[in-house]
Amino acid sequence: MQVYILRHGIAEGHTARRRDSDRALTNEGTKKLASVLKVAGKAGVAPSLILTSPYVRARQTAEMAAEALNCPKPPLDIDSLVPHSSPQAVWNDVRDHRTEEALLLAGHEPLLSQVVGYFLAVPALQFDFKKGALVAMTIDNFRGEPHGVLQWILTPRLANG
Repeated sequence: MQVYILRHGIAEGHTARRRDSDRALTNEGTKKLASVLKVAGKAGVAPSLILTSPYVRARQTAEMAAEALNCPKPPLDIDSLVPHSSPQAVWNDVRDHRTEEALLLAGHEPLLSQVVGYFLAVPALQFDFKKGALVAMTIDNFRGEPHGVLQWILTPRLANG
C-alpha cells in the first residue's frame, strides 16, 4: 500500500478565546499547501482514501488534498490523528483500511513525525516535519509492527522551487 502523510498547513495562532481544535488555515498556509498538492498531483499521488484529524486545520488540509488529488471518497475523520494520540493508534486505523490502494493521513506534529518513524521501524528517527509537507512511503505487510519503505519527502520550499 502507498501511504502518504501530510502535515496541515500554516494555521491561525493560539488565543485564549479559541480552542486549539478550532484553529483554521491561514491564507499563506493555504497557498503553500496548494503548491505542495500541485506537485504531488503531477508526481502521481492519488489516494483512494484520506484519513484526517477532526481538528479544523487538518480537516481543511484533507479537503484541499481530496480535491487537488482527485480522491474518490470524502475525507474520513479519525481520532487517532489528533495531536496527543499515538503512532500505534494510527497504525491500527491504517490496518483497518489495508484494502485501500493508497491512504493519505492528514494531521499534526509532534504525532506525524513519530508516525513516520514508527511506520519505518525507526522509532528514534527525528526530522523537521514542516507545515504542509508530504511524506510518501510503501507498506506491504500489515501483520504485527509496520516496516515501511520511505520513498520521498516534499516540503513547501521544494514545491515552490
